[in-house]
Amino acid sequence: MLLAFDVGNTNIVLGVFRSGELRHSWRITSVKFRTDDEYAIVIRSLFQFGGIDLEDIGATIISCVVPPVLNPLSEFCRRYLHHNPCIVGPGVKTGMPILYENPRDVGADRIVNAVAAYEEYRRSVIVVDFGTATTFDFVSPRGEYLGGAIAPGLSISSEALFSKASKLPRVELAQPPQVIARNTVNSIQAGLFFGYAGLVDGIVNRMKKEAGEDSFVLATGGLCDAIAAASETIDRSDPYLALKGLRLIHERNKGAAAE
Repeated sequence: MLLAFDVGNTNIVLGVFRSGELRHSWRITSVKFRTDDEYAIVIRSLFQFGGIDLEDIGATIISCVVPPVLNPLSEFCRRYLHHNPCIVGPGVKTGMPILYENPRDVGADRIVNAVAAYEEYRRSVIVVDFGTATTFDFVSPRGEYLGGAIAPGLSISSEALFSKASKLPRVELAQPPQVIARNTVNSIQAGLFFGYAGLVDGIVNRMKKEAGEDSFVLATGGLCDAIAAASETIDRSDPYLALKGLRLIHERNKGAAAE
C-alpha cells in the first residue's frame, strides 16, 4: 500500500492507495510542532477505522508547504513505517516541464495538482485550488506547467473581515439564499461567497484570453464543491486531486506503488 500526505497550511490530507486506487482518505489539522510520536498516534487511530495496520504501508510520498511539519512527518515514516518517504521537491521526477522563471519557487502542492490534472484530461487545464490561499495554475496542451496566480483564500478573507471590522460577526462560509441579503450574516456570506466566485471567474477568463486556450477548469481543495456550484467557469471539482498526483509522482520515481 502507498500512503500519501498532502501537507497544507490549514490541513493535512492523507490517503491510502491499494493497486493504484484510493481506498481511504482523511483530513486532519496541520499542527506545526506535532512530534513523530504524535503522528503515530493520530495515524494509527485513523487506520483502525479503515482496517489498516501500519505494517501494511510499503511506501510513502509527501508534498509539504509547511517546513516545520516535514521533519517530524519524515521521522514518523522512518521510525514507524521503516522506510524513507519520497518528498516532492527538487530532484524528484514529475514528468512535467516547469516553465516558471525559477522552478524551485513553485509550491509542491501546485505541481502535484497540475500533474494529476493533465494526466486525467490530456489537454490545457486550469487548476483552481481552494486552500489557505487560492491558487490558479495553468498547464499547456503539451503538459507544461506555465505558471499562475495566487489570491488570499476564502477563510483568510473571512477572518480578516471579522478581525478588522469591529461590529461584524464571524460567519459560516456557506452560500446564502440570495445576493441581496436582508440580514448581516447573510450579507457577509453573500459578499464572501459570490464575491469569491466572481474572483475565480474573472481570473480564469483572463487566463484563457491571455493564453488563447479554451482550457478545462478543474477545482480542488476543501471548498471546491461549494464554489464550483456558484462559478460560471469551473467545469468540474475533484477534492482528491492532490492525492492522485502524489500517486502518479511516486510511480514515476519508484515504479508501481508498493502493495
